[in-house]
Amino acid sequence: MNWLRRQREGFLENWYSIDGVLLFISLCVIYIVMFLLKRMLIIDNIAAFEILQERGEMWVFDLFFGLTYLSVPIFLAWKFAFTTLAIWMGSFMFGYRITFAQLWKLVMICELIFIVAEICKIGWFTVIPQDMDYQDYQAFYPLSVMNLVNYADVPGKWHYPFKSLNLFELVYWMMLIIGVFWISGKRLKISLYVVTTSYVFLFFLWLTYYVLAHRS
Repeated sequence: MNWLRRQREGFLENWYSIDGVLLFISLCVIYIVMFLLKRMLIIDNIAAFEILQERGEMWVFDLFFGLTYLSVPIFLAWKFAFTTLAIWMGSFMFGYRITFAQLWKLVMICELIFIVAEICKIGWFTVIPQDMDYQDYQAFYPLSVMNLVNYADVPGKWHYPFKSLNLFELVYWMMLIIGVFWISGKRLKISLYVVTTSYVFLFFLWLTYYVLAHRS
């Protein structure tokens, strides 16, 4: 218990005390840098894109990638708001008095695990020599269910769910559970219930809807 108490105090002092606005801006910048690195180190080296570059027809994809960079803050804000709202409602149902602002900051801190996933993806395609096309790149997500199968044999509607079910997502759930536990100062068991009955439940509900809504 003393160890847990020290860990909780360290989290609240060293991590949770950081400025929320600065953290959000930092996450946006990191993701944009990651997209740029993937563009320069991976996508530009795919044969099909090299041909488009030679023909001068790459401007369409340049426009698409440019819009992707601009959409990063909007996407992250939507993702954080959805996750925070889900856990906040779960906390309310179990009688936890945690504010929306407290959970928002927690969700942003936990997002760092997906930064690690992006680094792993860049490392995989840049360090390990391989002949690939854009579909190979799109279908890959490190330590996911998709890596256990041949994506070409999997119907398209299962690609996103198979990539979403990965080790980083599991670690994300654990980080949320521990974070709720540390912020609330309540029992770990209840924090587990809060996260699994809110965010995790909605996560699987969304994957189910995605599969049912896609025919291919």
